[in-house]
Amino acid sequence: MANLSVTFCGVTFENPTVLASGILGVTASSLKNVVRNGAGGVTTKSIWLEEHPGHKNPTMIGTEHFFLNAVGLSDGGIKKAKEETFPEYLADKPAPIIGNVIAKSLSDFEKIVAEMDACGPDIIEVNISCPNVDDKYGKPFSCSVGGASDVTRIVRSATKKPLIIKLTPNVPNIAEIAEACAKEGADGFCLINTVAGMVIDTKLRMPVLTNKSGGVSGPAIKPVAVKATYDVFKATGLPIIGTGGIMTGEDAIEIMMAGARLVGMGTMVYYRDVAGFAEVVKEMDIWCEKNGVKNLEEIIGVAVKK
Repeated sequence: MANLSVTFCGVTFENPTVLASGILGVTASSLKNVVRNGAGGVTTKSIWLEEHPGHKNPTMIGTEHFFLNAVGLSDGGIKKAKEETFPEYLADKPAPIIGNVIAKSLSDFEKIVAEMDACGPDIIEVNISCPNVDDKYGKPFSCSVGGASDVTRIVRSATKKPLIIKLTPNVPNIAEIAEACAKEGADGFCLINTVAGMVIDTKLRMPVLTNKSGGVSGPAIKPVAVKATYDVFKATGLPIIGTGGIMTGEDAIEIMMAGARLVGMGTMVYYRDVAGFAEVVKEMDIWCEKNGVKNLEEIIGVAVKK
């Protein structure tokens, strides 16, 4: 058997598969269940300073090719996570946990990261895809070099824990934004967030989702995730959680060849159920055996180095 363990920002994962943010809630029991089903680590849903209601139904639709959602980042707030999720999960921690946070202003980002730091996660993931309320046009922080670097600088001062920035693919040059974050102290990245999209009901002649547009995930966006991972790894060399359309062990191998050290999976659960984590790990092991790979370090970023 190949050695599938991976070290990411100084944290060791038994295998590279990680539950992506936004899937299966934030309860400790649901996160532990993911680990029992084979995941090497877990990521919480995006956590806000205060309770956040999200959007009204319908909020999601799935097809064999893609999944579209506009849940609206609903969450019970950091207080609930601090009192319930983290104490229960950390009491007998089965695998590393990544605490994902989100905010709408620079000051709130600084506060939420400090609060998350106190919760005790192994790594903090900062979702900067929410619109900046202080910006004249409400442009998401992740959509500009200035916005992304400002958030990174602020949150870097709020924690000494490994800090990774989750970036959106909805930009002309994701590598340029990643480089700006790296200069401000980011330890790594999570790539990618969902791709903007819409589905229209042709009978009703209107968008399916209440929010009209949403985020596309699933098989259709894997090539986008692979290219973003390749570009950012080439530009920065920093650790990356590659996520977006990863459904199989070979998908995981592919995005690791593009530079990912960990592989985030979320929509995979919709297609293969939570048991898919163990199945993907088994598929990775089979691939490694067939291809003479004894350690995943042999393939991480190999396509970039050629």
